[in-house]
Amino acid sequence: MQSFWHTLPRPLLVLAPMSGYTESPFRRLIKGIEPSTVLVSELISAEGMRRGSEKTLRLCSFHSEEKGYYCVQLFGKSSEAFIDAGQMVEAMGADGIDINLGCPSPKVVGSGHGSALLRAPCTTAEMLRQLVQSVGIPVSVKMRLGFYDSGLLLETVRAFEQAGVQSIAIHGRTTKQKYTGQADWEPIYAVKDSVGIPVIGNGDITSALIAAKKLRHLDGVMIGRASLRNPYIFRQVRAVFDQLARGTALEDVTVPPKPSLPQQLDFYRHHATLSTEFKGEQWAMRELRKHFAHFVRGVRYASAFRERLIRVESRAELEAIFAEIEEAAKH
Repeated sequence: MQSFWHTLPRPLLVLAPMSGYTESPFRRLIKGIEPSTVLVSELISAEGMRRGSEKTLRLCSFHSEEKGYYCVQLFGKSSEAFIDAGQMVEAMGADGIDINLGCPSPKVVGSGHGSALLRAPCTTAEMLRQLVQSVGIPVSVKMRLGFYDSGLLLETVRAFEQAGVQSIAIHGRTTKQKYTGQADWEPIYAVKDSVGIPVIGNGDITSALIAAKKLRHLDGVMIGRASLRNPYIFRQVRAVFDQLARGTALEDVTVPPKPSLPQQLDFYRHHATLSTEFKGEQWAMRELRKHFAHFVRGVRYASAFRERLIRVESRAELEAIFAEIEEAAKH
């Protein structure tokens, strides 16, 4: 089966799954900024889906604007749960299924999910094979270099490729490292040399120029936390990739600037609107506080505004704070 992972223009741009962040409103905004971005949901429990959990099903719901391409990321630890949930994802109309083998959270790993499955690569590869055979949409994997080290990385990825996985995104840290130290991309480059499926690098991409330097011969990059501080990073990365494809030397590329402060505020107003439509005003405002905390970095009197934004309760209160931010920027 050839999938969109093989036919999309290179380099691929992928929004990393982030629990509590990459829900539908945020994904729609990212797609609006850079349409070539492949979207991935936040972490979805396969067991929760098969049991019909209303909360879980809501987490993986999506808007038609997200199609082309949107993947639901599942975490679990049994073939039955993955198959049942995968078939539900397909029936929902998603473009792909992504399996989480990368989450280092002690709670997730302690229950045998996420990157805990890297401890038993053969068993995990068999679960992936059964899932691939049970659905008609592509299955991809997000993983880490390994649990303790990267010693089994090549063997593991080859097993996943043989199981029918269509794409691999690798975060350049082990589970043991969590998010400490620096991401090591050298093992990811070695994987690309050893398999025929698309290989996407992830970890420590904080700017368009860093993305370009890290890409090398990989098929694409996956960006997570940096997009919370700068959702325009996908447009910036695509612009740099396009310039490099036209023959511009890396030292001569131009990175498009972020929009003006008023335009950024409009972005977050739109985010608030979409979130309110998605879950109601009170719930939306409380959930958006963490996004506003990222956004306010760099604005004048940032700490004072952050203290107020992380307690915001209503759209009216948000508008009042935004008006003060704009006024403060004028002086």
